[in-house]
Amino acid sequence: MKKLKLFMLLLLLIMATSMSCCLERSQTRVVEIKNFSYQPSSINITPGTTVTWINEVPVEHTVTAANGAFNSGNLGQGEKFNQTFFQPGTYQYQCLNHPSMVGEVVVAAGQSGNASSNATDPSAPIVGLKMLAEGFAAPMEFVSSHDGTGRMFAVDQTGLVKIITSDGMLMEEPFLDIRDRLVDISPSYDERGLLGLAFPPDFARNGRLFVFYSAPLRSAAPEGWSCTNHLSEFTVSKEDPNKVNMSSEKVLLEVDKPQMNHNGGTIAFGPDGYLYLPLGDGGGANDVGTGHAPEGNGQNTSTLLGKILRIDVNNASAGYGIPADNPFVGLAGYRPEIWAFGFRNPWRISFDDEGRLFVSDAGQNLWEEVDMVTKGGNYGWHIREGTHCFNPNKASEPLASCSDKGIRGEPLMDPIIEYGHNGRTVVVGGYIYKGKALPELDGSYIFADWSSGFAKGDGTLLMARPSQKGLWTVEEISIADSPNERVNAYIRSLGQDDDGELYIITSENAGPKGETGKIYKIIPQAK
Repeated sequence: MKKLKLFMLLLLLIMATSMSCCLERSQTRVVEIKNFSYQPSSINITPGTTVTWINEVPVEHTVTAANGAFNSGNLGQGEKFNQTFFQPGTYQYQCLNHPSMVGEVVVAAGQSGNASSNATDPSAPIVGLKMLAEGFAAPMEFVSSHDGTGRMFAVDQTGLVKIITSDGMLMEEPFLDIRDRLVDISPSYDERGLLGLAFPPDFARNGRLFVFYSAPLRSAAPEGWSCTNHLSEFTVSKEDPNKVNMSSEKVLLEVDKPQMNHNGGTIAFGPDGYLYLPLGDGGGANDVGTGHAPEGNGQNTSTLLGKILRIDVNNASAGYGIPADNPFVGLAGYRPEIWAFGFRNPWRISFDDEGRLFVSDAGQNLWEEVDMVTKGGNYGWHIREGTHCFNPNKASEPLASCSDKGIRGEPLMDPIIEYGHNGRTVVVGGYIYKGKALPELDGSYIFADWSSGFAKGDGTLLMARPSQKGLWTVEEISIADSPNERVNAYIRSLGQDDDGELYIITSENAGPKGETGKIYKIIPQAK
């Protein structure tokens, strides 16, 4: 009996040793599917390693080998797919539902084992943040005057614009103060206020500037509506270049708004010298209800709401002129100011050095998008939300099918970027990076998401790069020294200086109140 017990003990030890060996040699690597990308998109493993793909989002994706060696089928949220790789080689794969999503598994030749390959895996970029200025209520934009002075202008939703000098000093006295010209805005949450500031190419010569803000509802507007948004021209004081002559205002355009939200925001001059003004669909939800056309304001070309406008502000006699090459000049049923249409709330826009116009359009319940806007394009709202069919009667339940054309037969334009509301809420448009401090970001579109929710700000910095076809590849940028790698505040906007470097504009309050607003410069991670 003693010999039998001894034999059994030895057998158990051998089995344990064998299992330990196998456990050491059996490896699993995890790839997360989120933000319309495989993260990481490329991994290096040794033979015998199992790769587990996990779908983290409520959108079906596949993991399908280019050579047909494996195919997960549709993976719903939380579902996994495992594949063990024994033969050395490079295994490329993609999502059949979203072909721009691609990845690869590189199986190294040689002995399998538990040697780490993490050092060779590409990782998300990591950047640092350096606070430049603070004490704002609700900073909305950070704009350069491009006049050679190096000044940057911080736009606060509450009606103030302040200057930060080239040496980083925040001037105490405001450059512009229109607090007494704004509609009353709610401190808890409001999308009205001072929303945009733009300097024309000839600002250094004539001192003109343009602002976009929410004024009280004018008498000619429909009763019960929310506000009248103004596009106004001001000029700088002749006595002080750091002050606006507040009596110089010329209101160029008035747009009545039915609800307080979806106003648009950024205004910008294009490389053609014309002013581009984005306008939301009128507000509320789903582009329906009071002040909305049956087809939705985004698709109604007889209104300016839900559009990108392009106007000539050098036409002094008429307030503004219509560029002769605007796409709908002379066409019945179209406002001639329209450059593109089909938008919900295109509140952030920017041009890159190639003249491309990037527009972030905040989504409804499920999808956020960024569009590269071209002349005359219809960008789909409210037929679609992103690339997906939209149901204006129940936004959380998309229609099974919808037209790929507008009501006039024109094709609907796809976004270049889209992502779902899995831990995110509102896209915040940004810029193509062209600075020198962060070469790993060169040529990438740097943008953000406002926060994971309304309860507490925790915005995410994002980057996107073009893919061979379809949607751009989106990746999170990690914030150094942040415990959750996010910006622990609401991200309201991004800014870009004359050197191409970028800034994040934040606040710890969702609404325009307090003094928690800050401006950070994005810098390399401290070594």
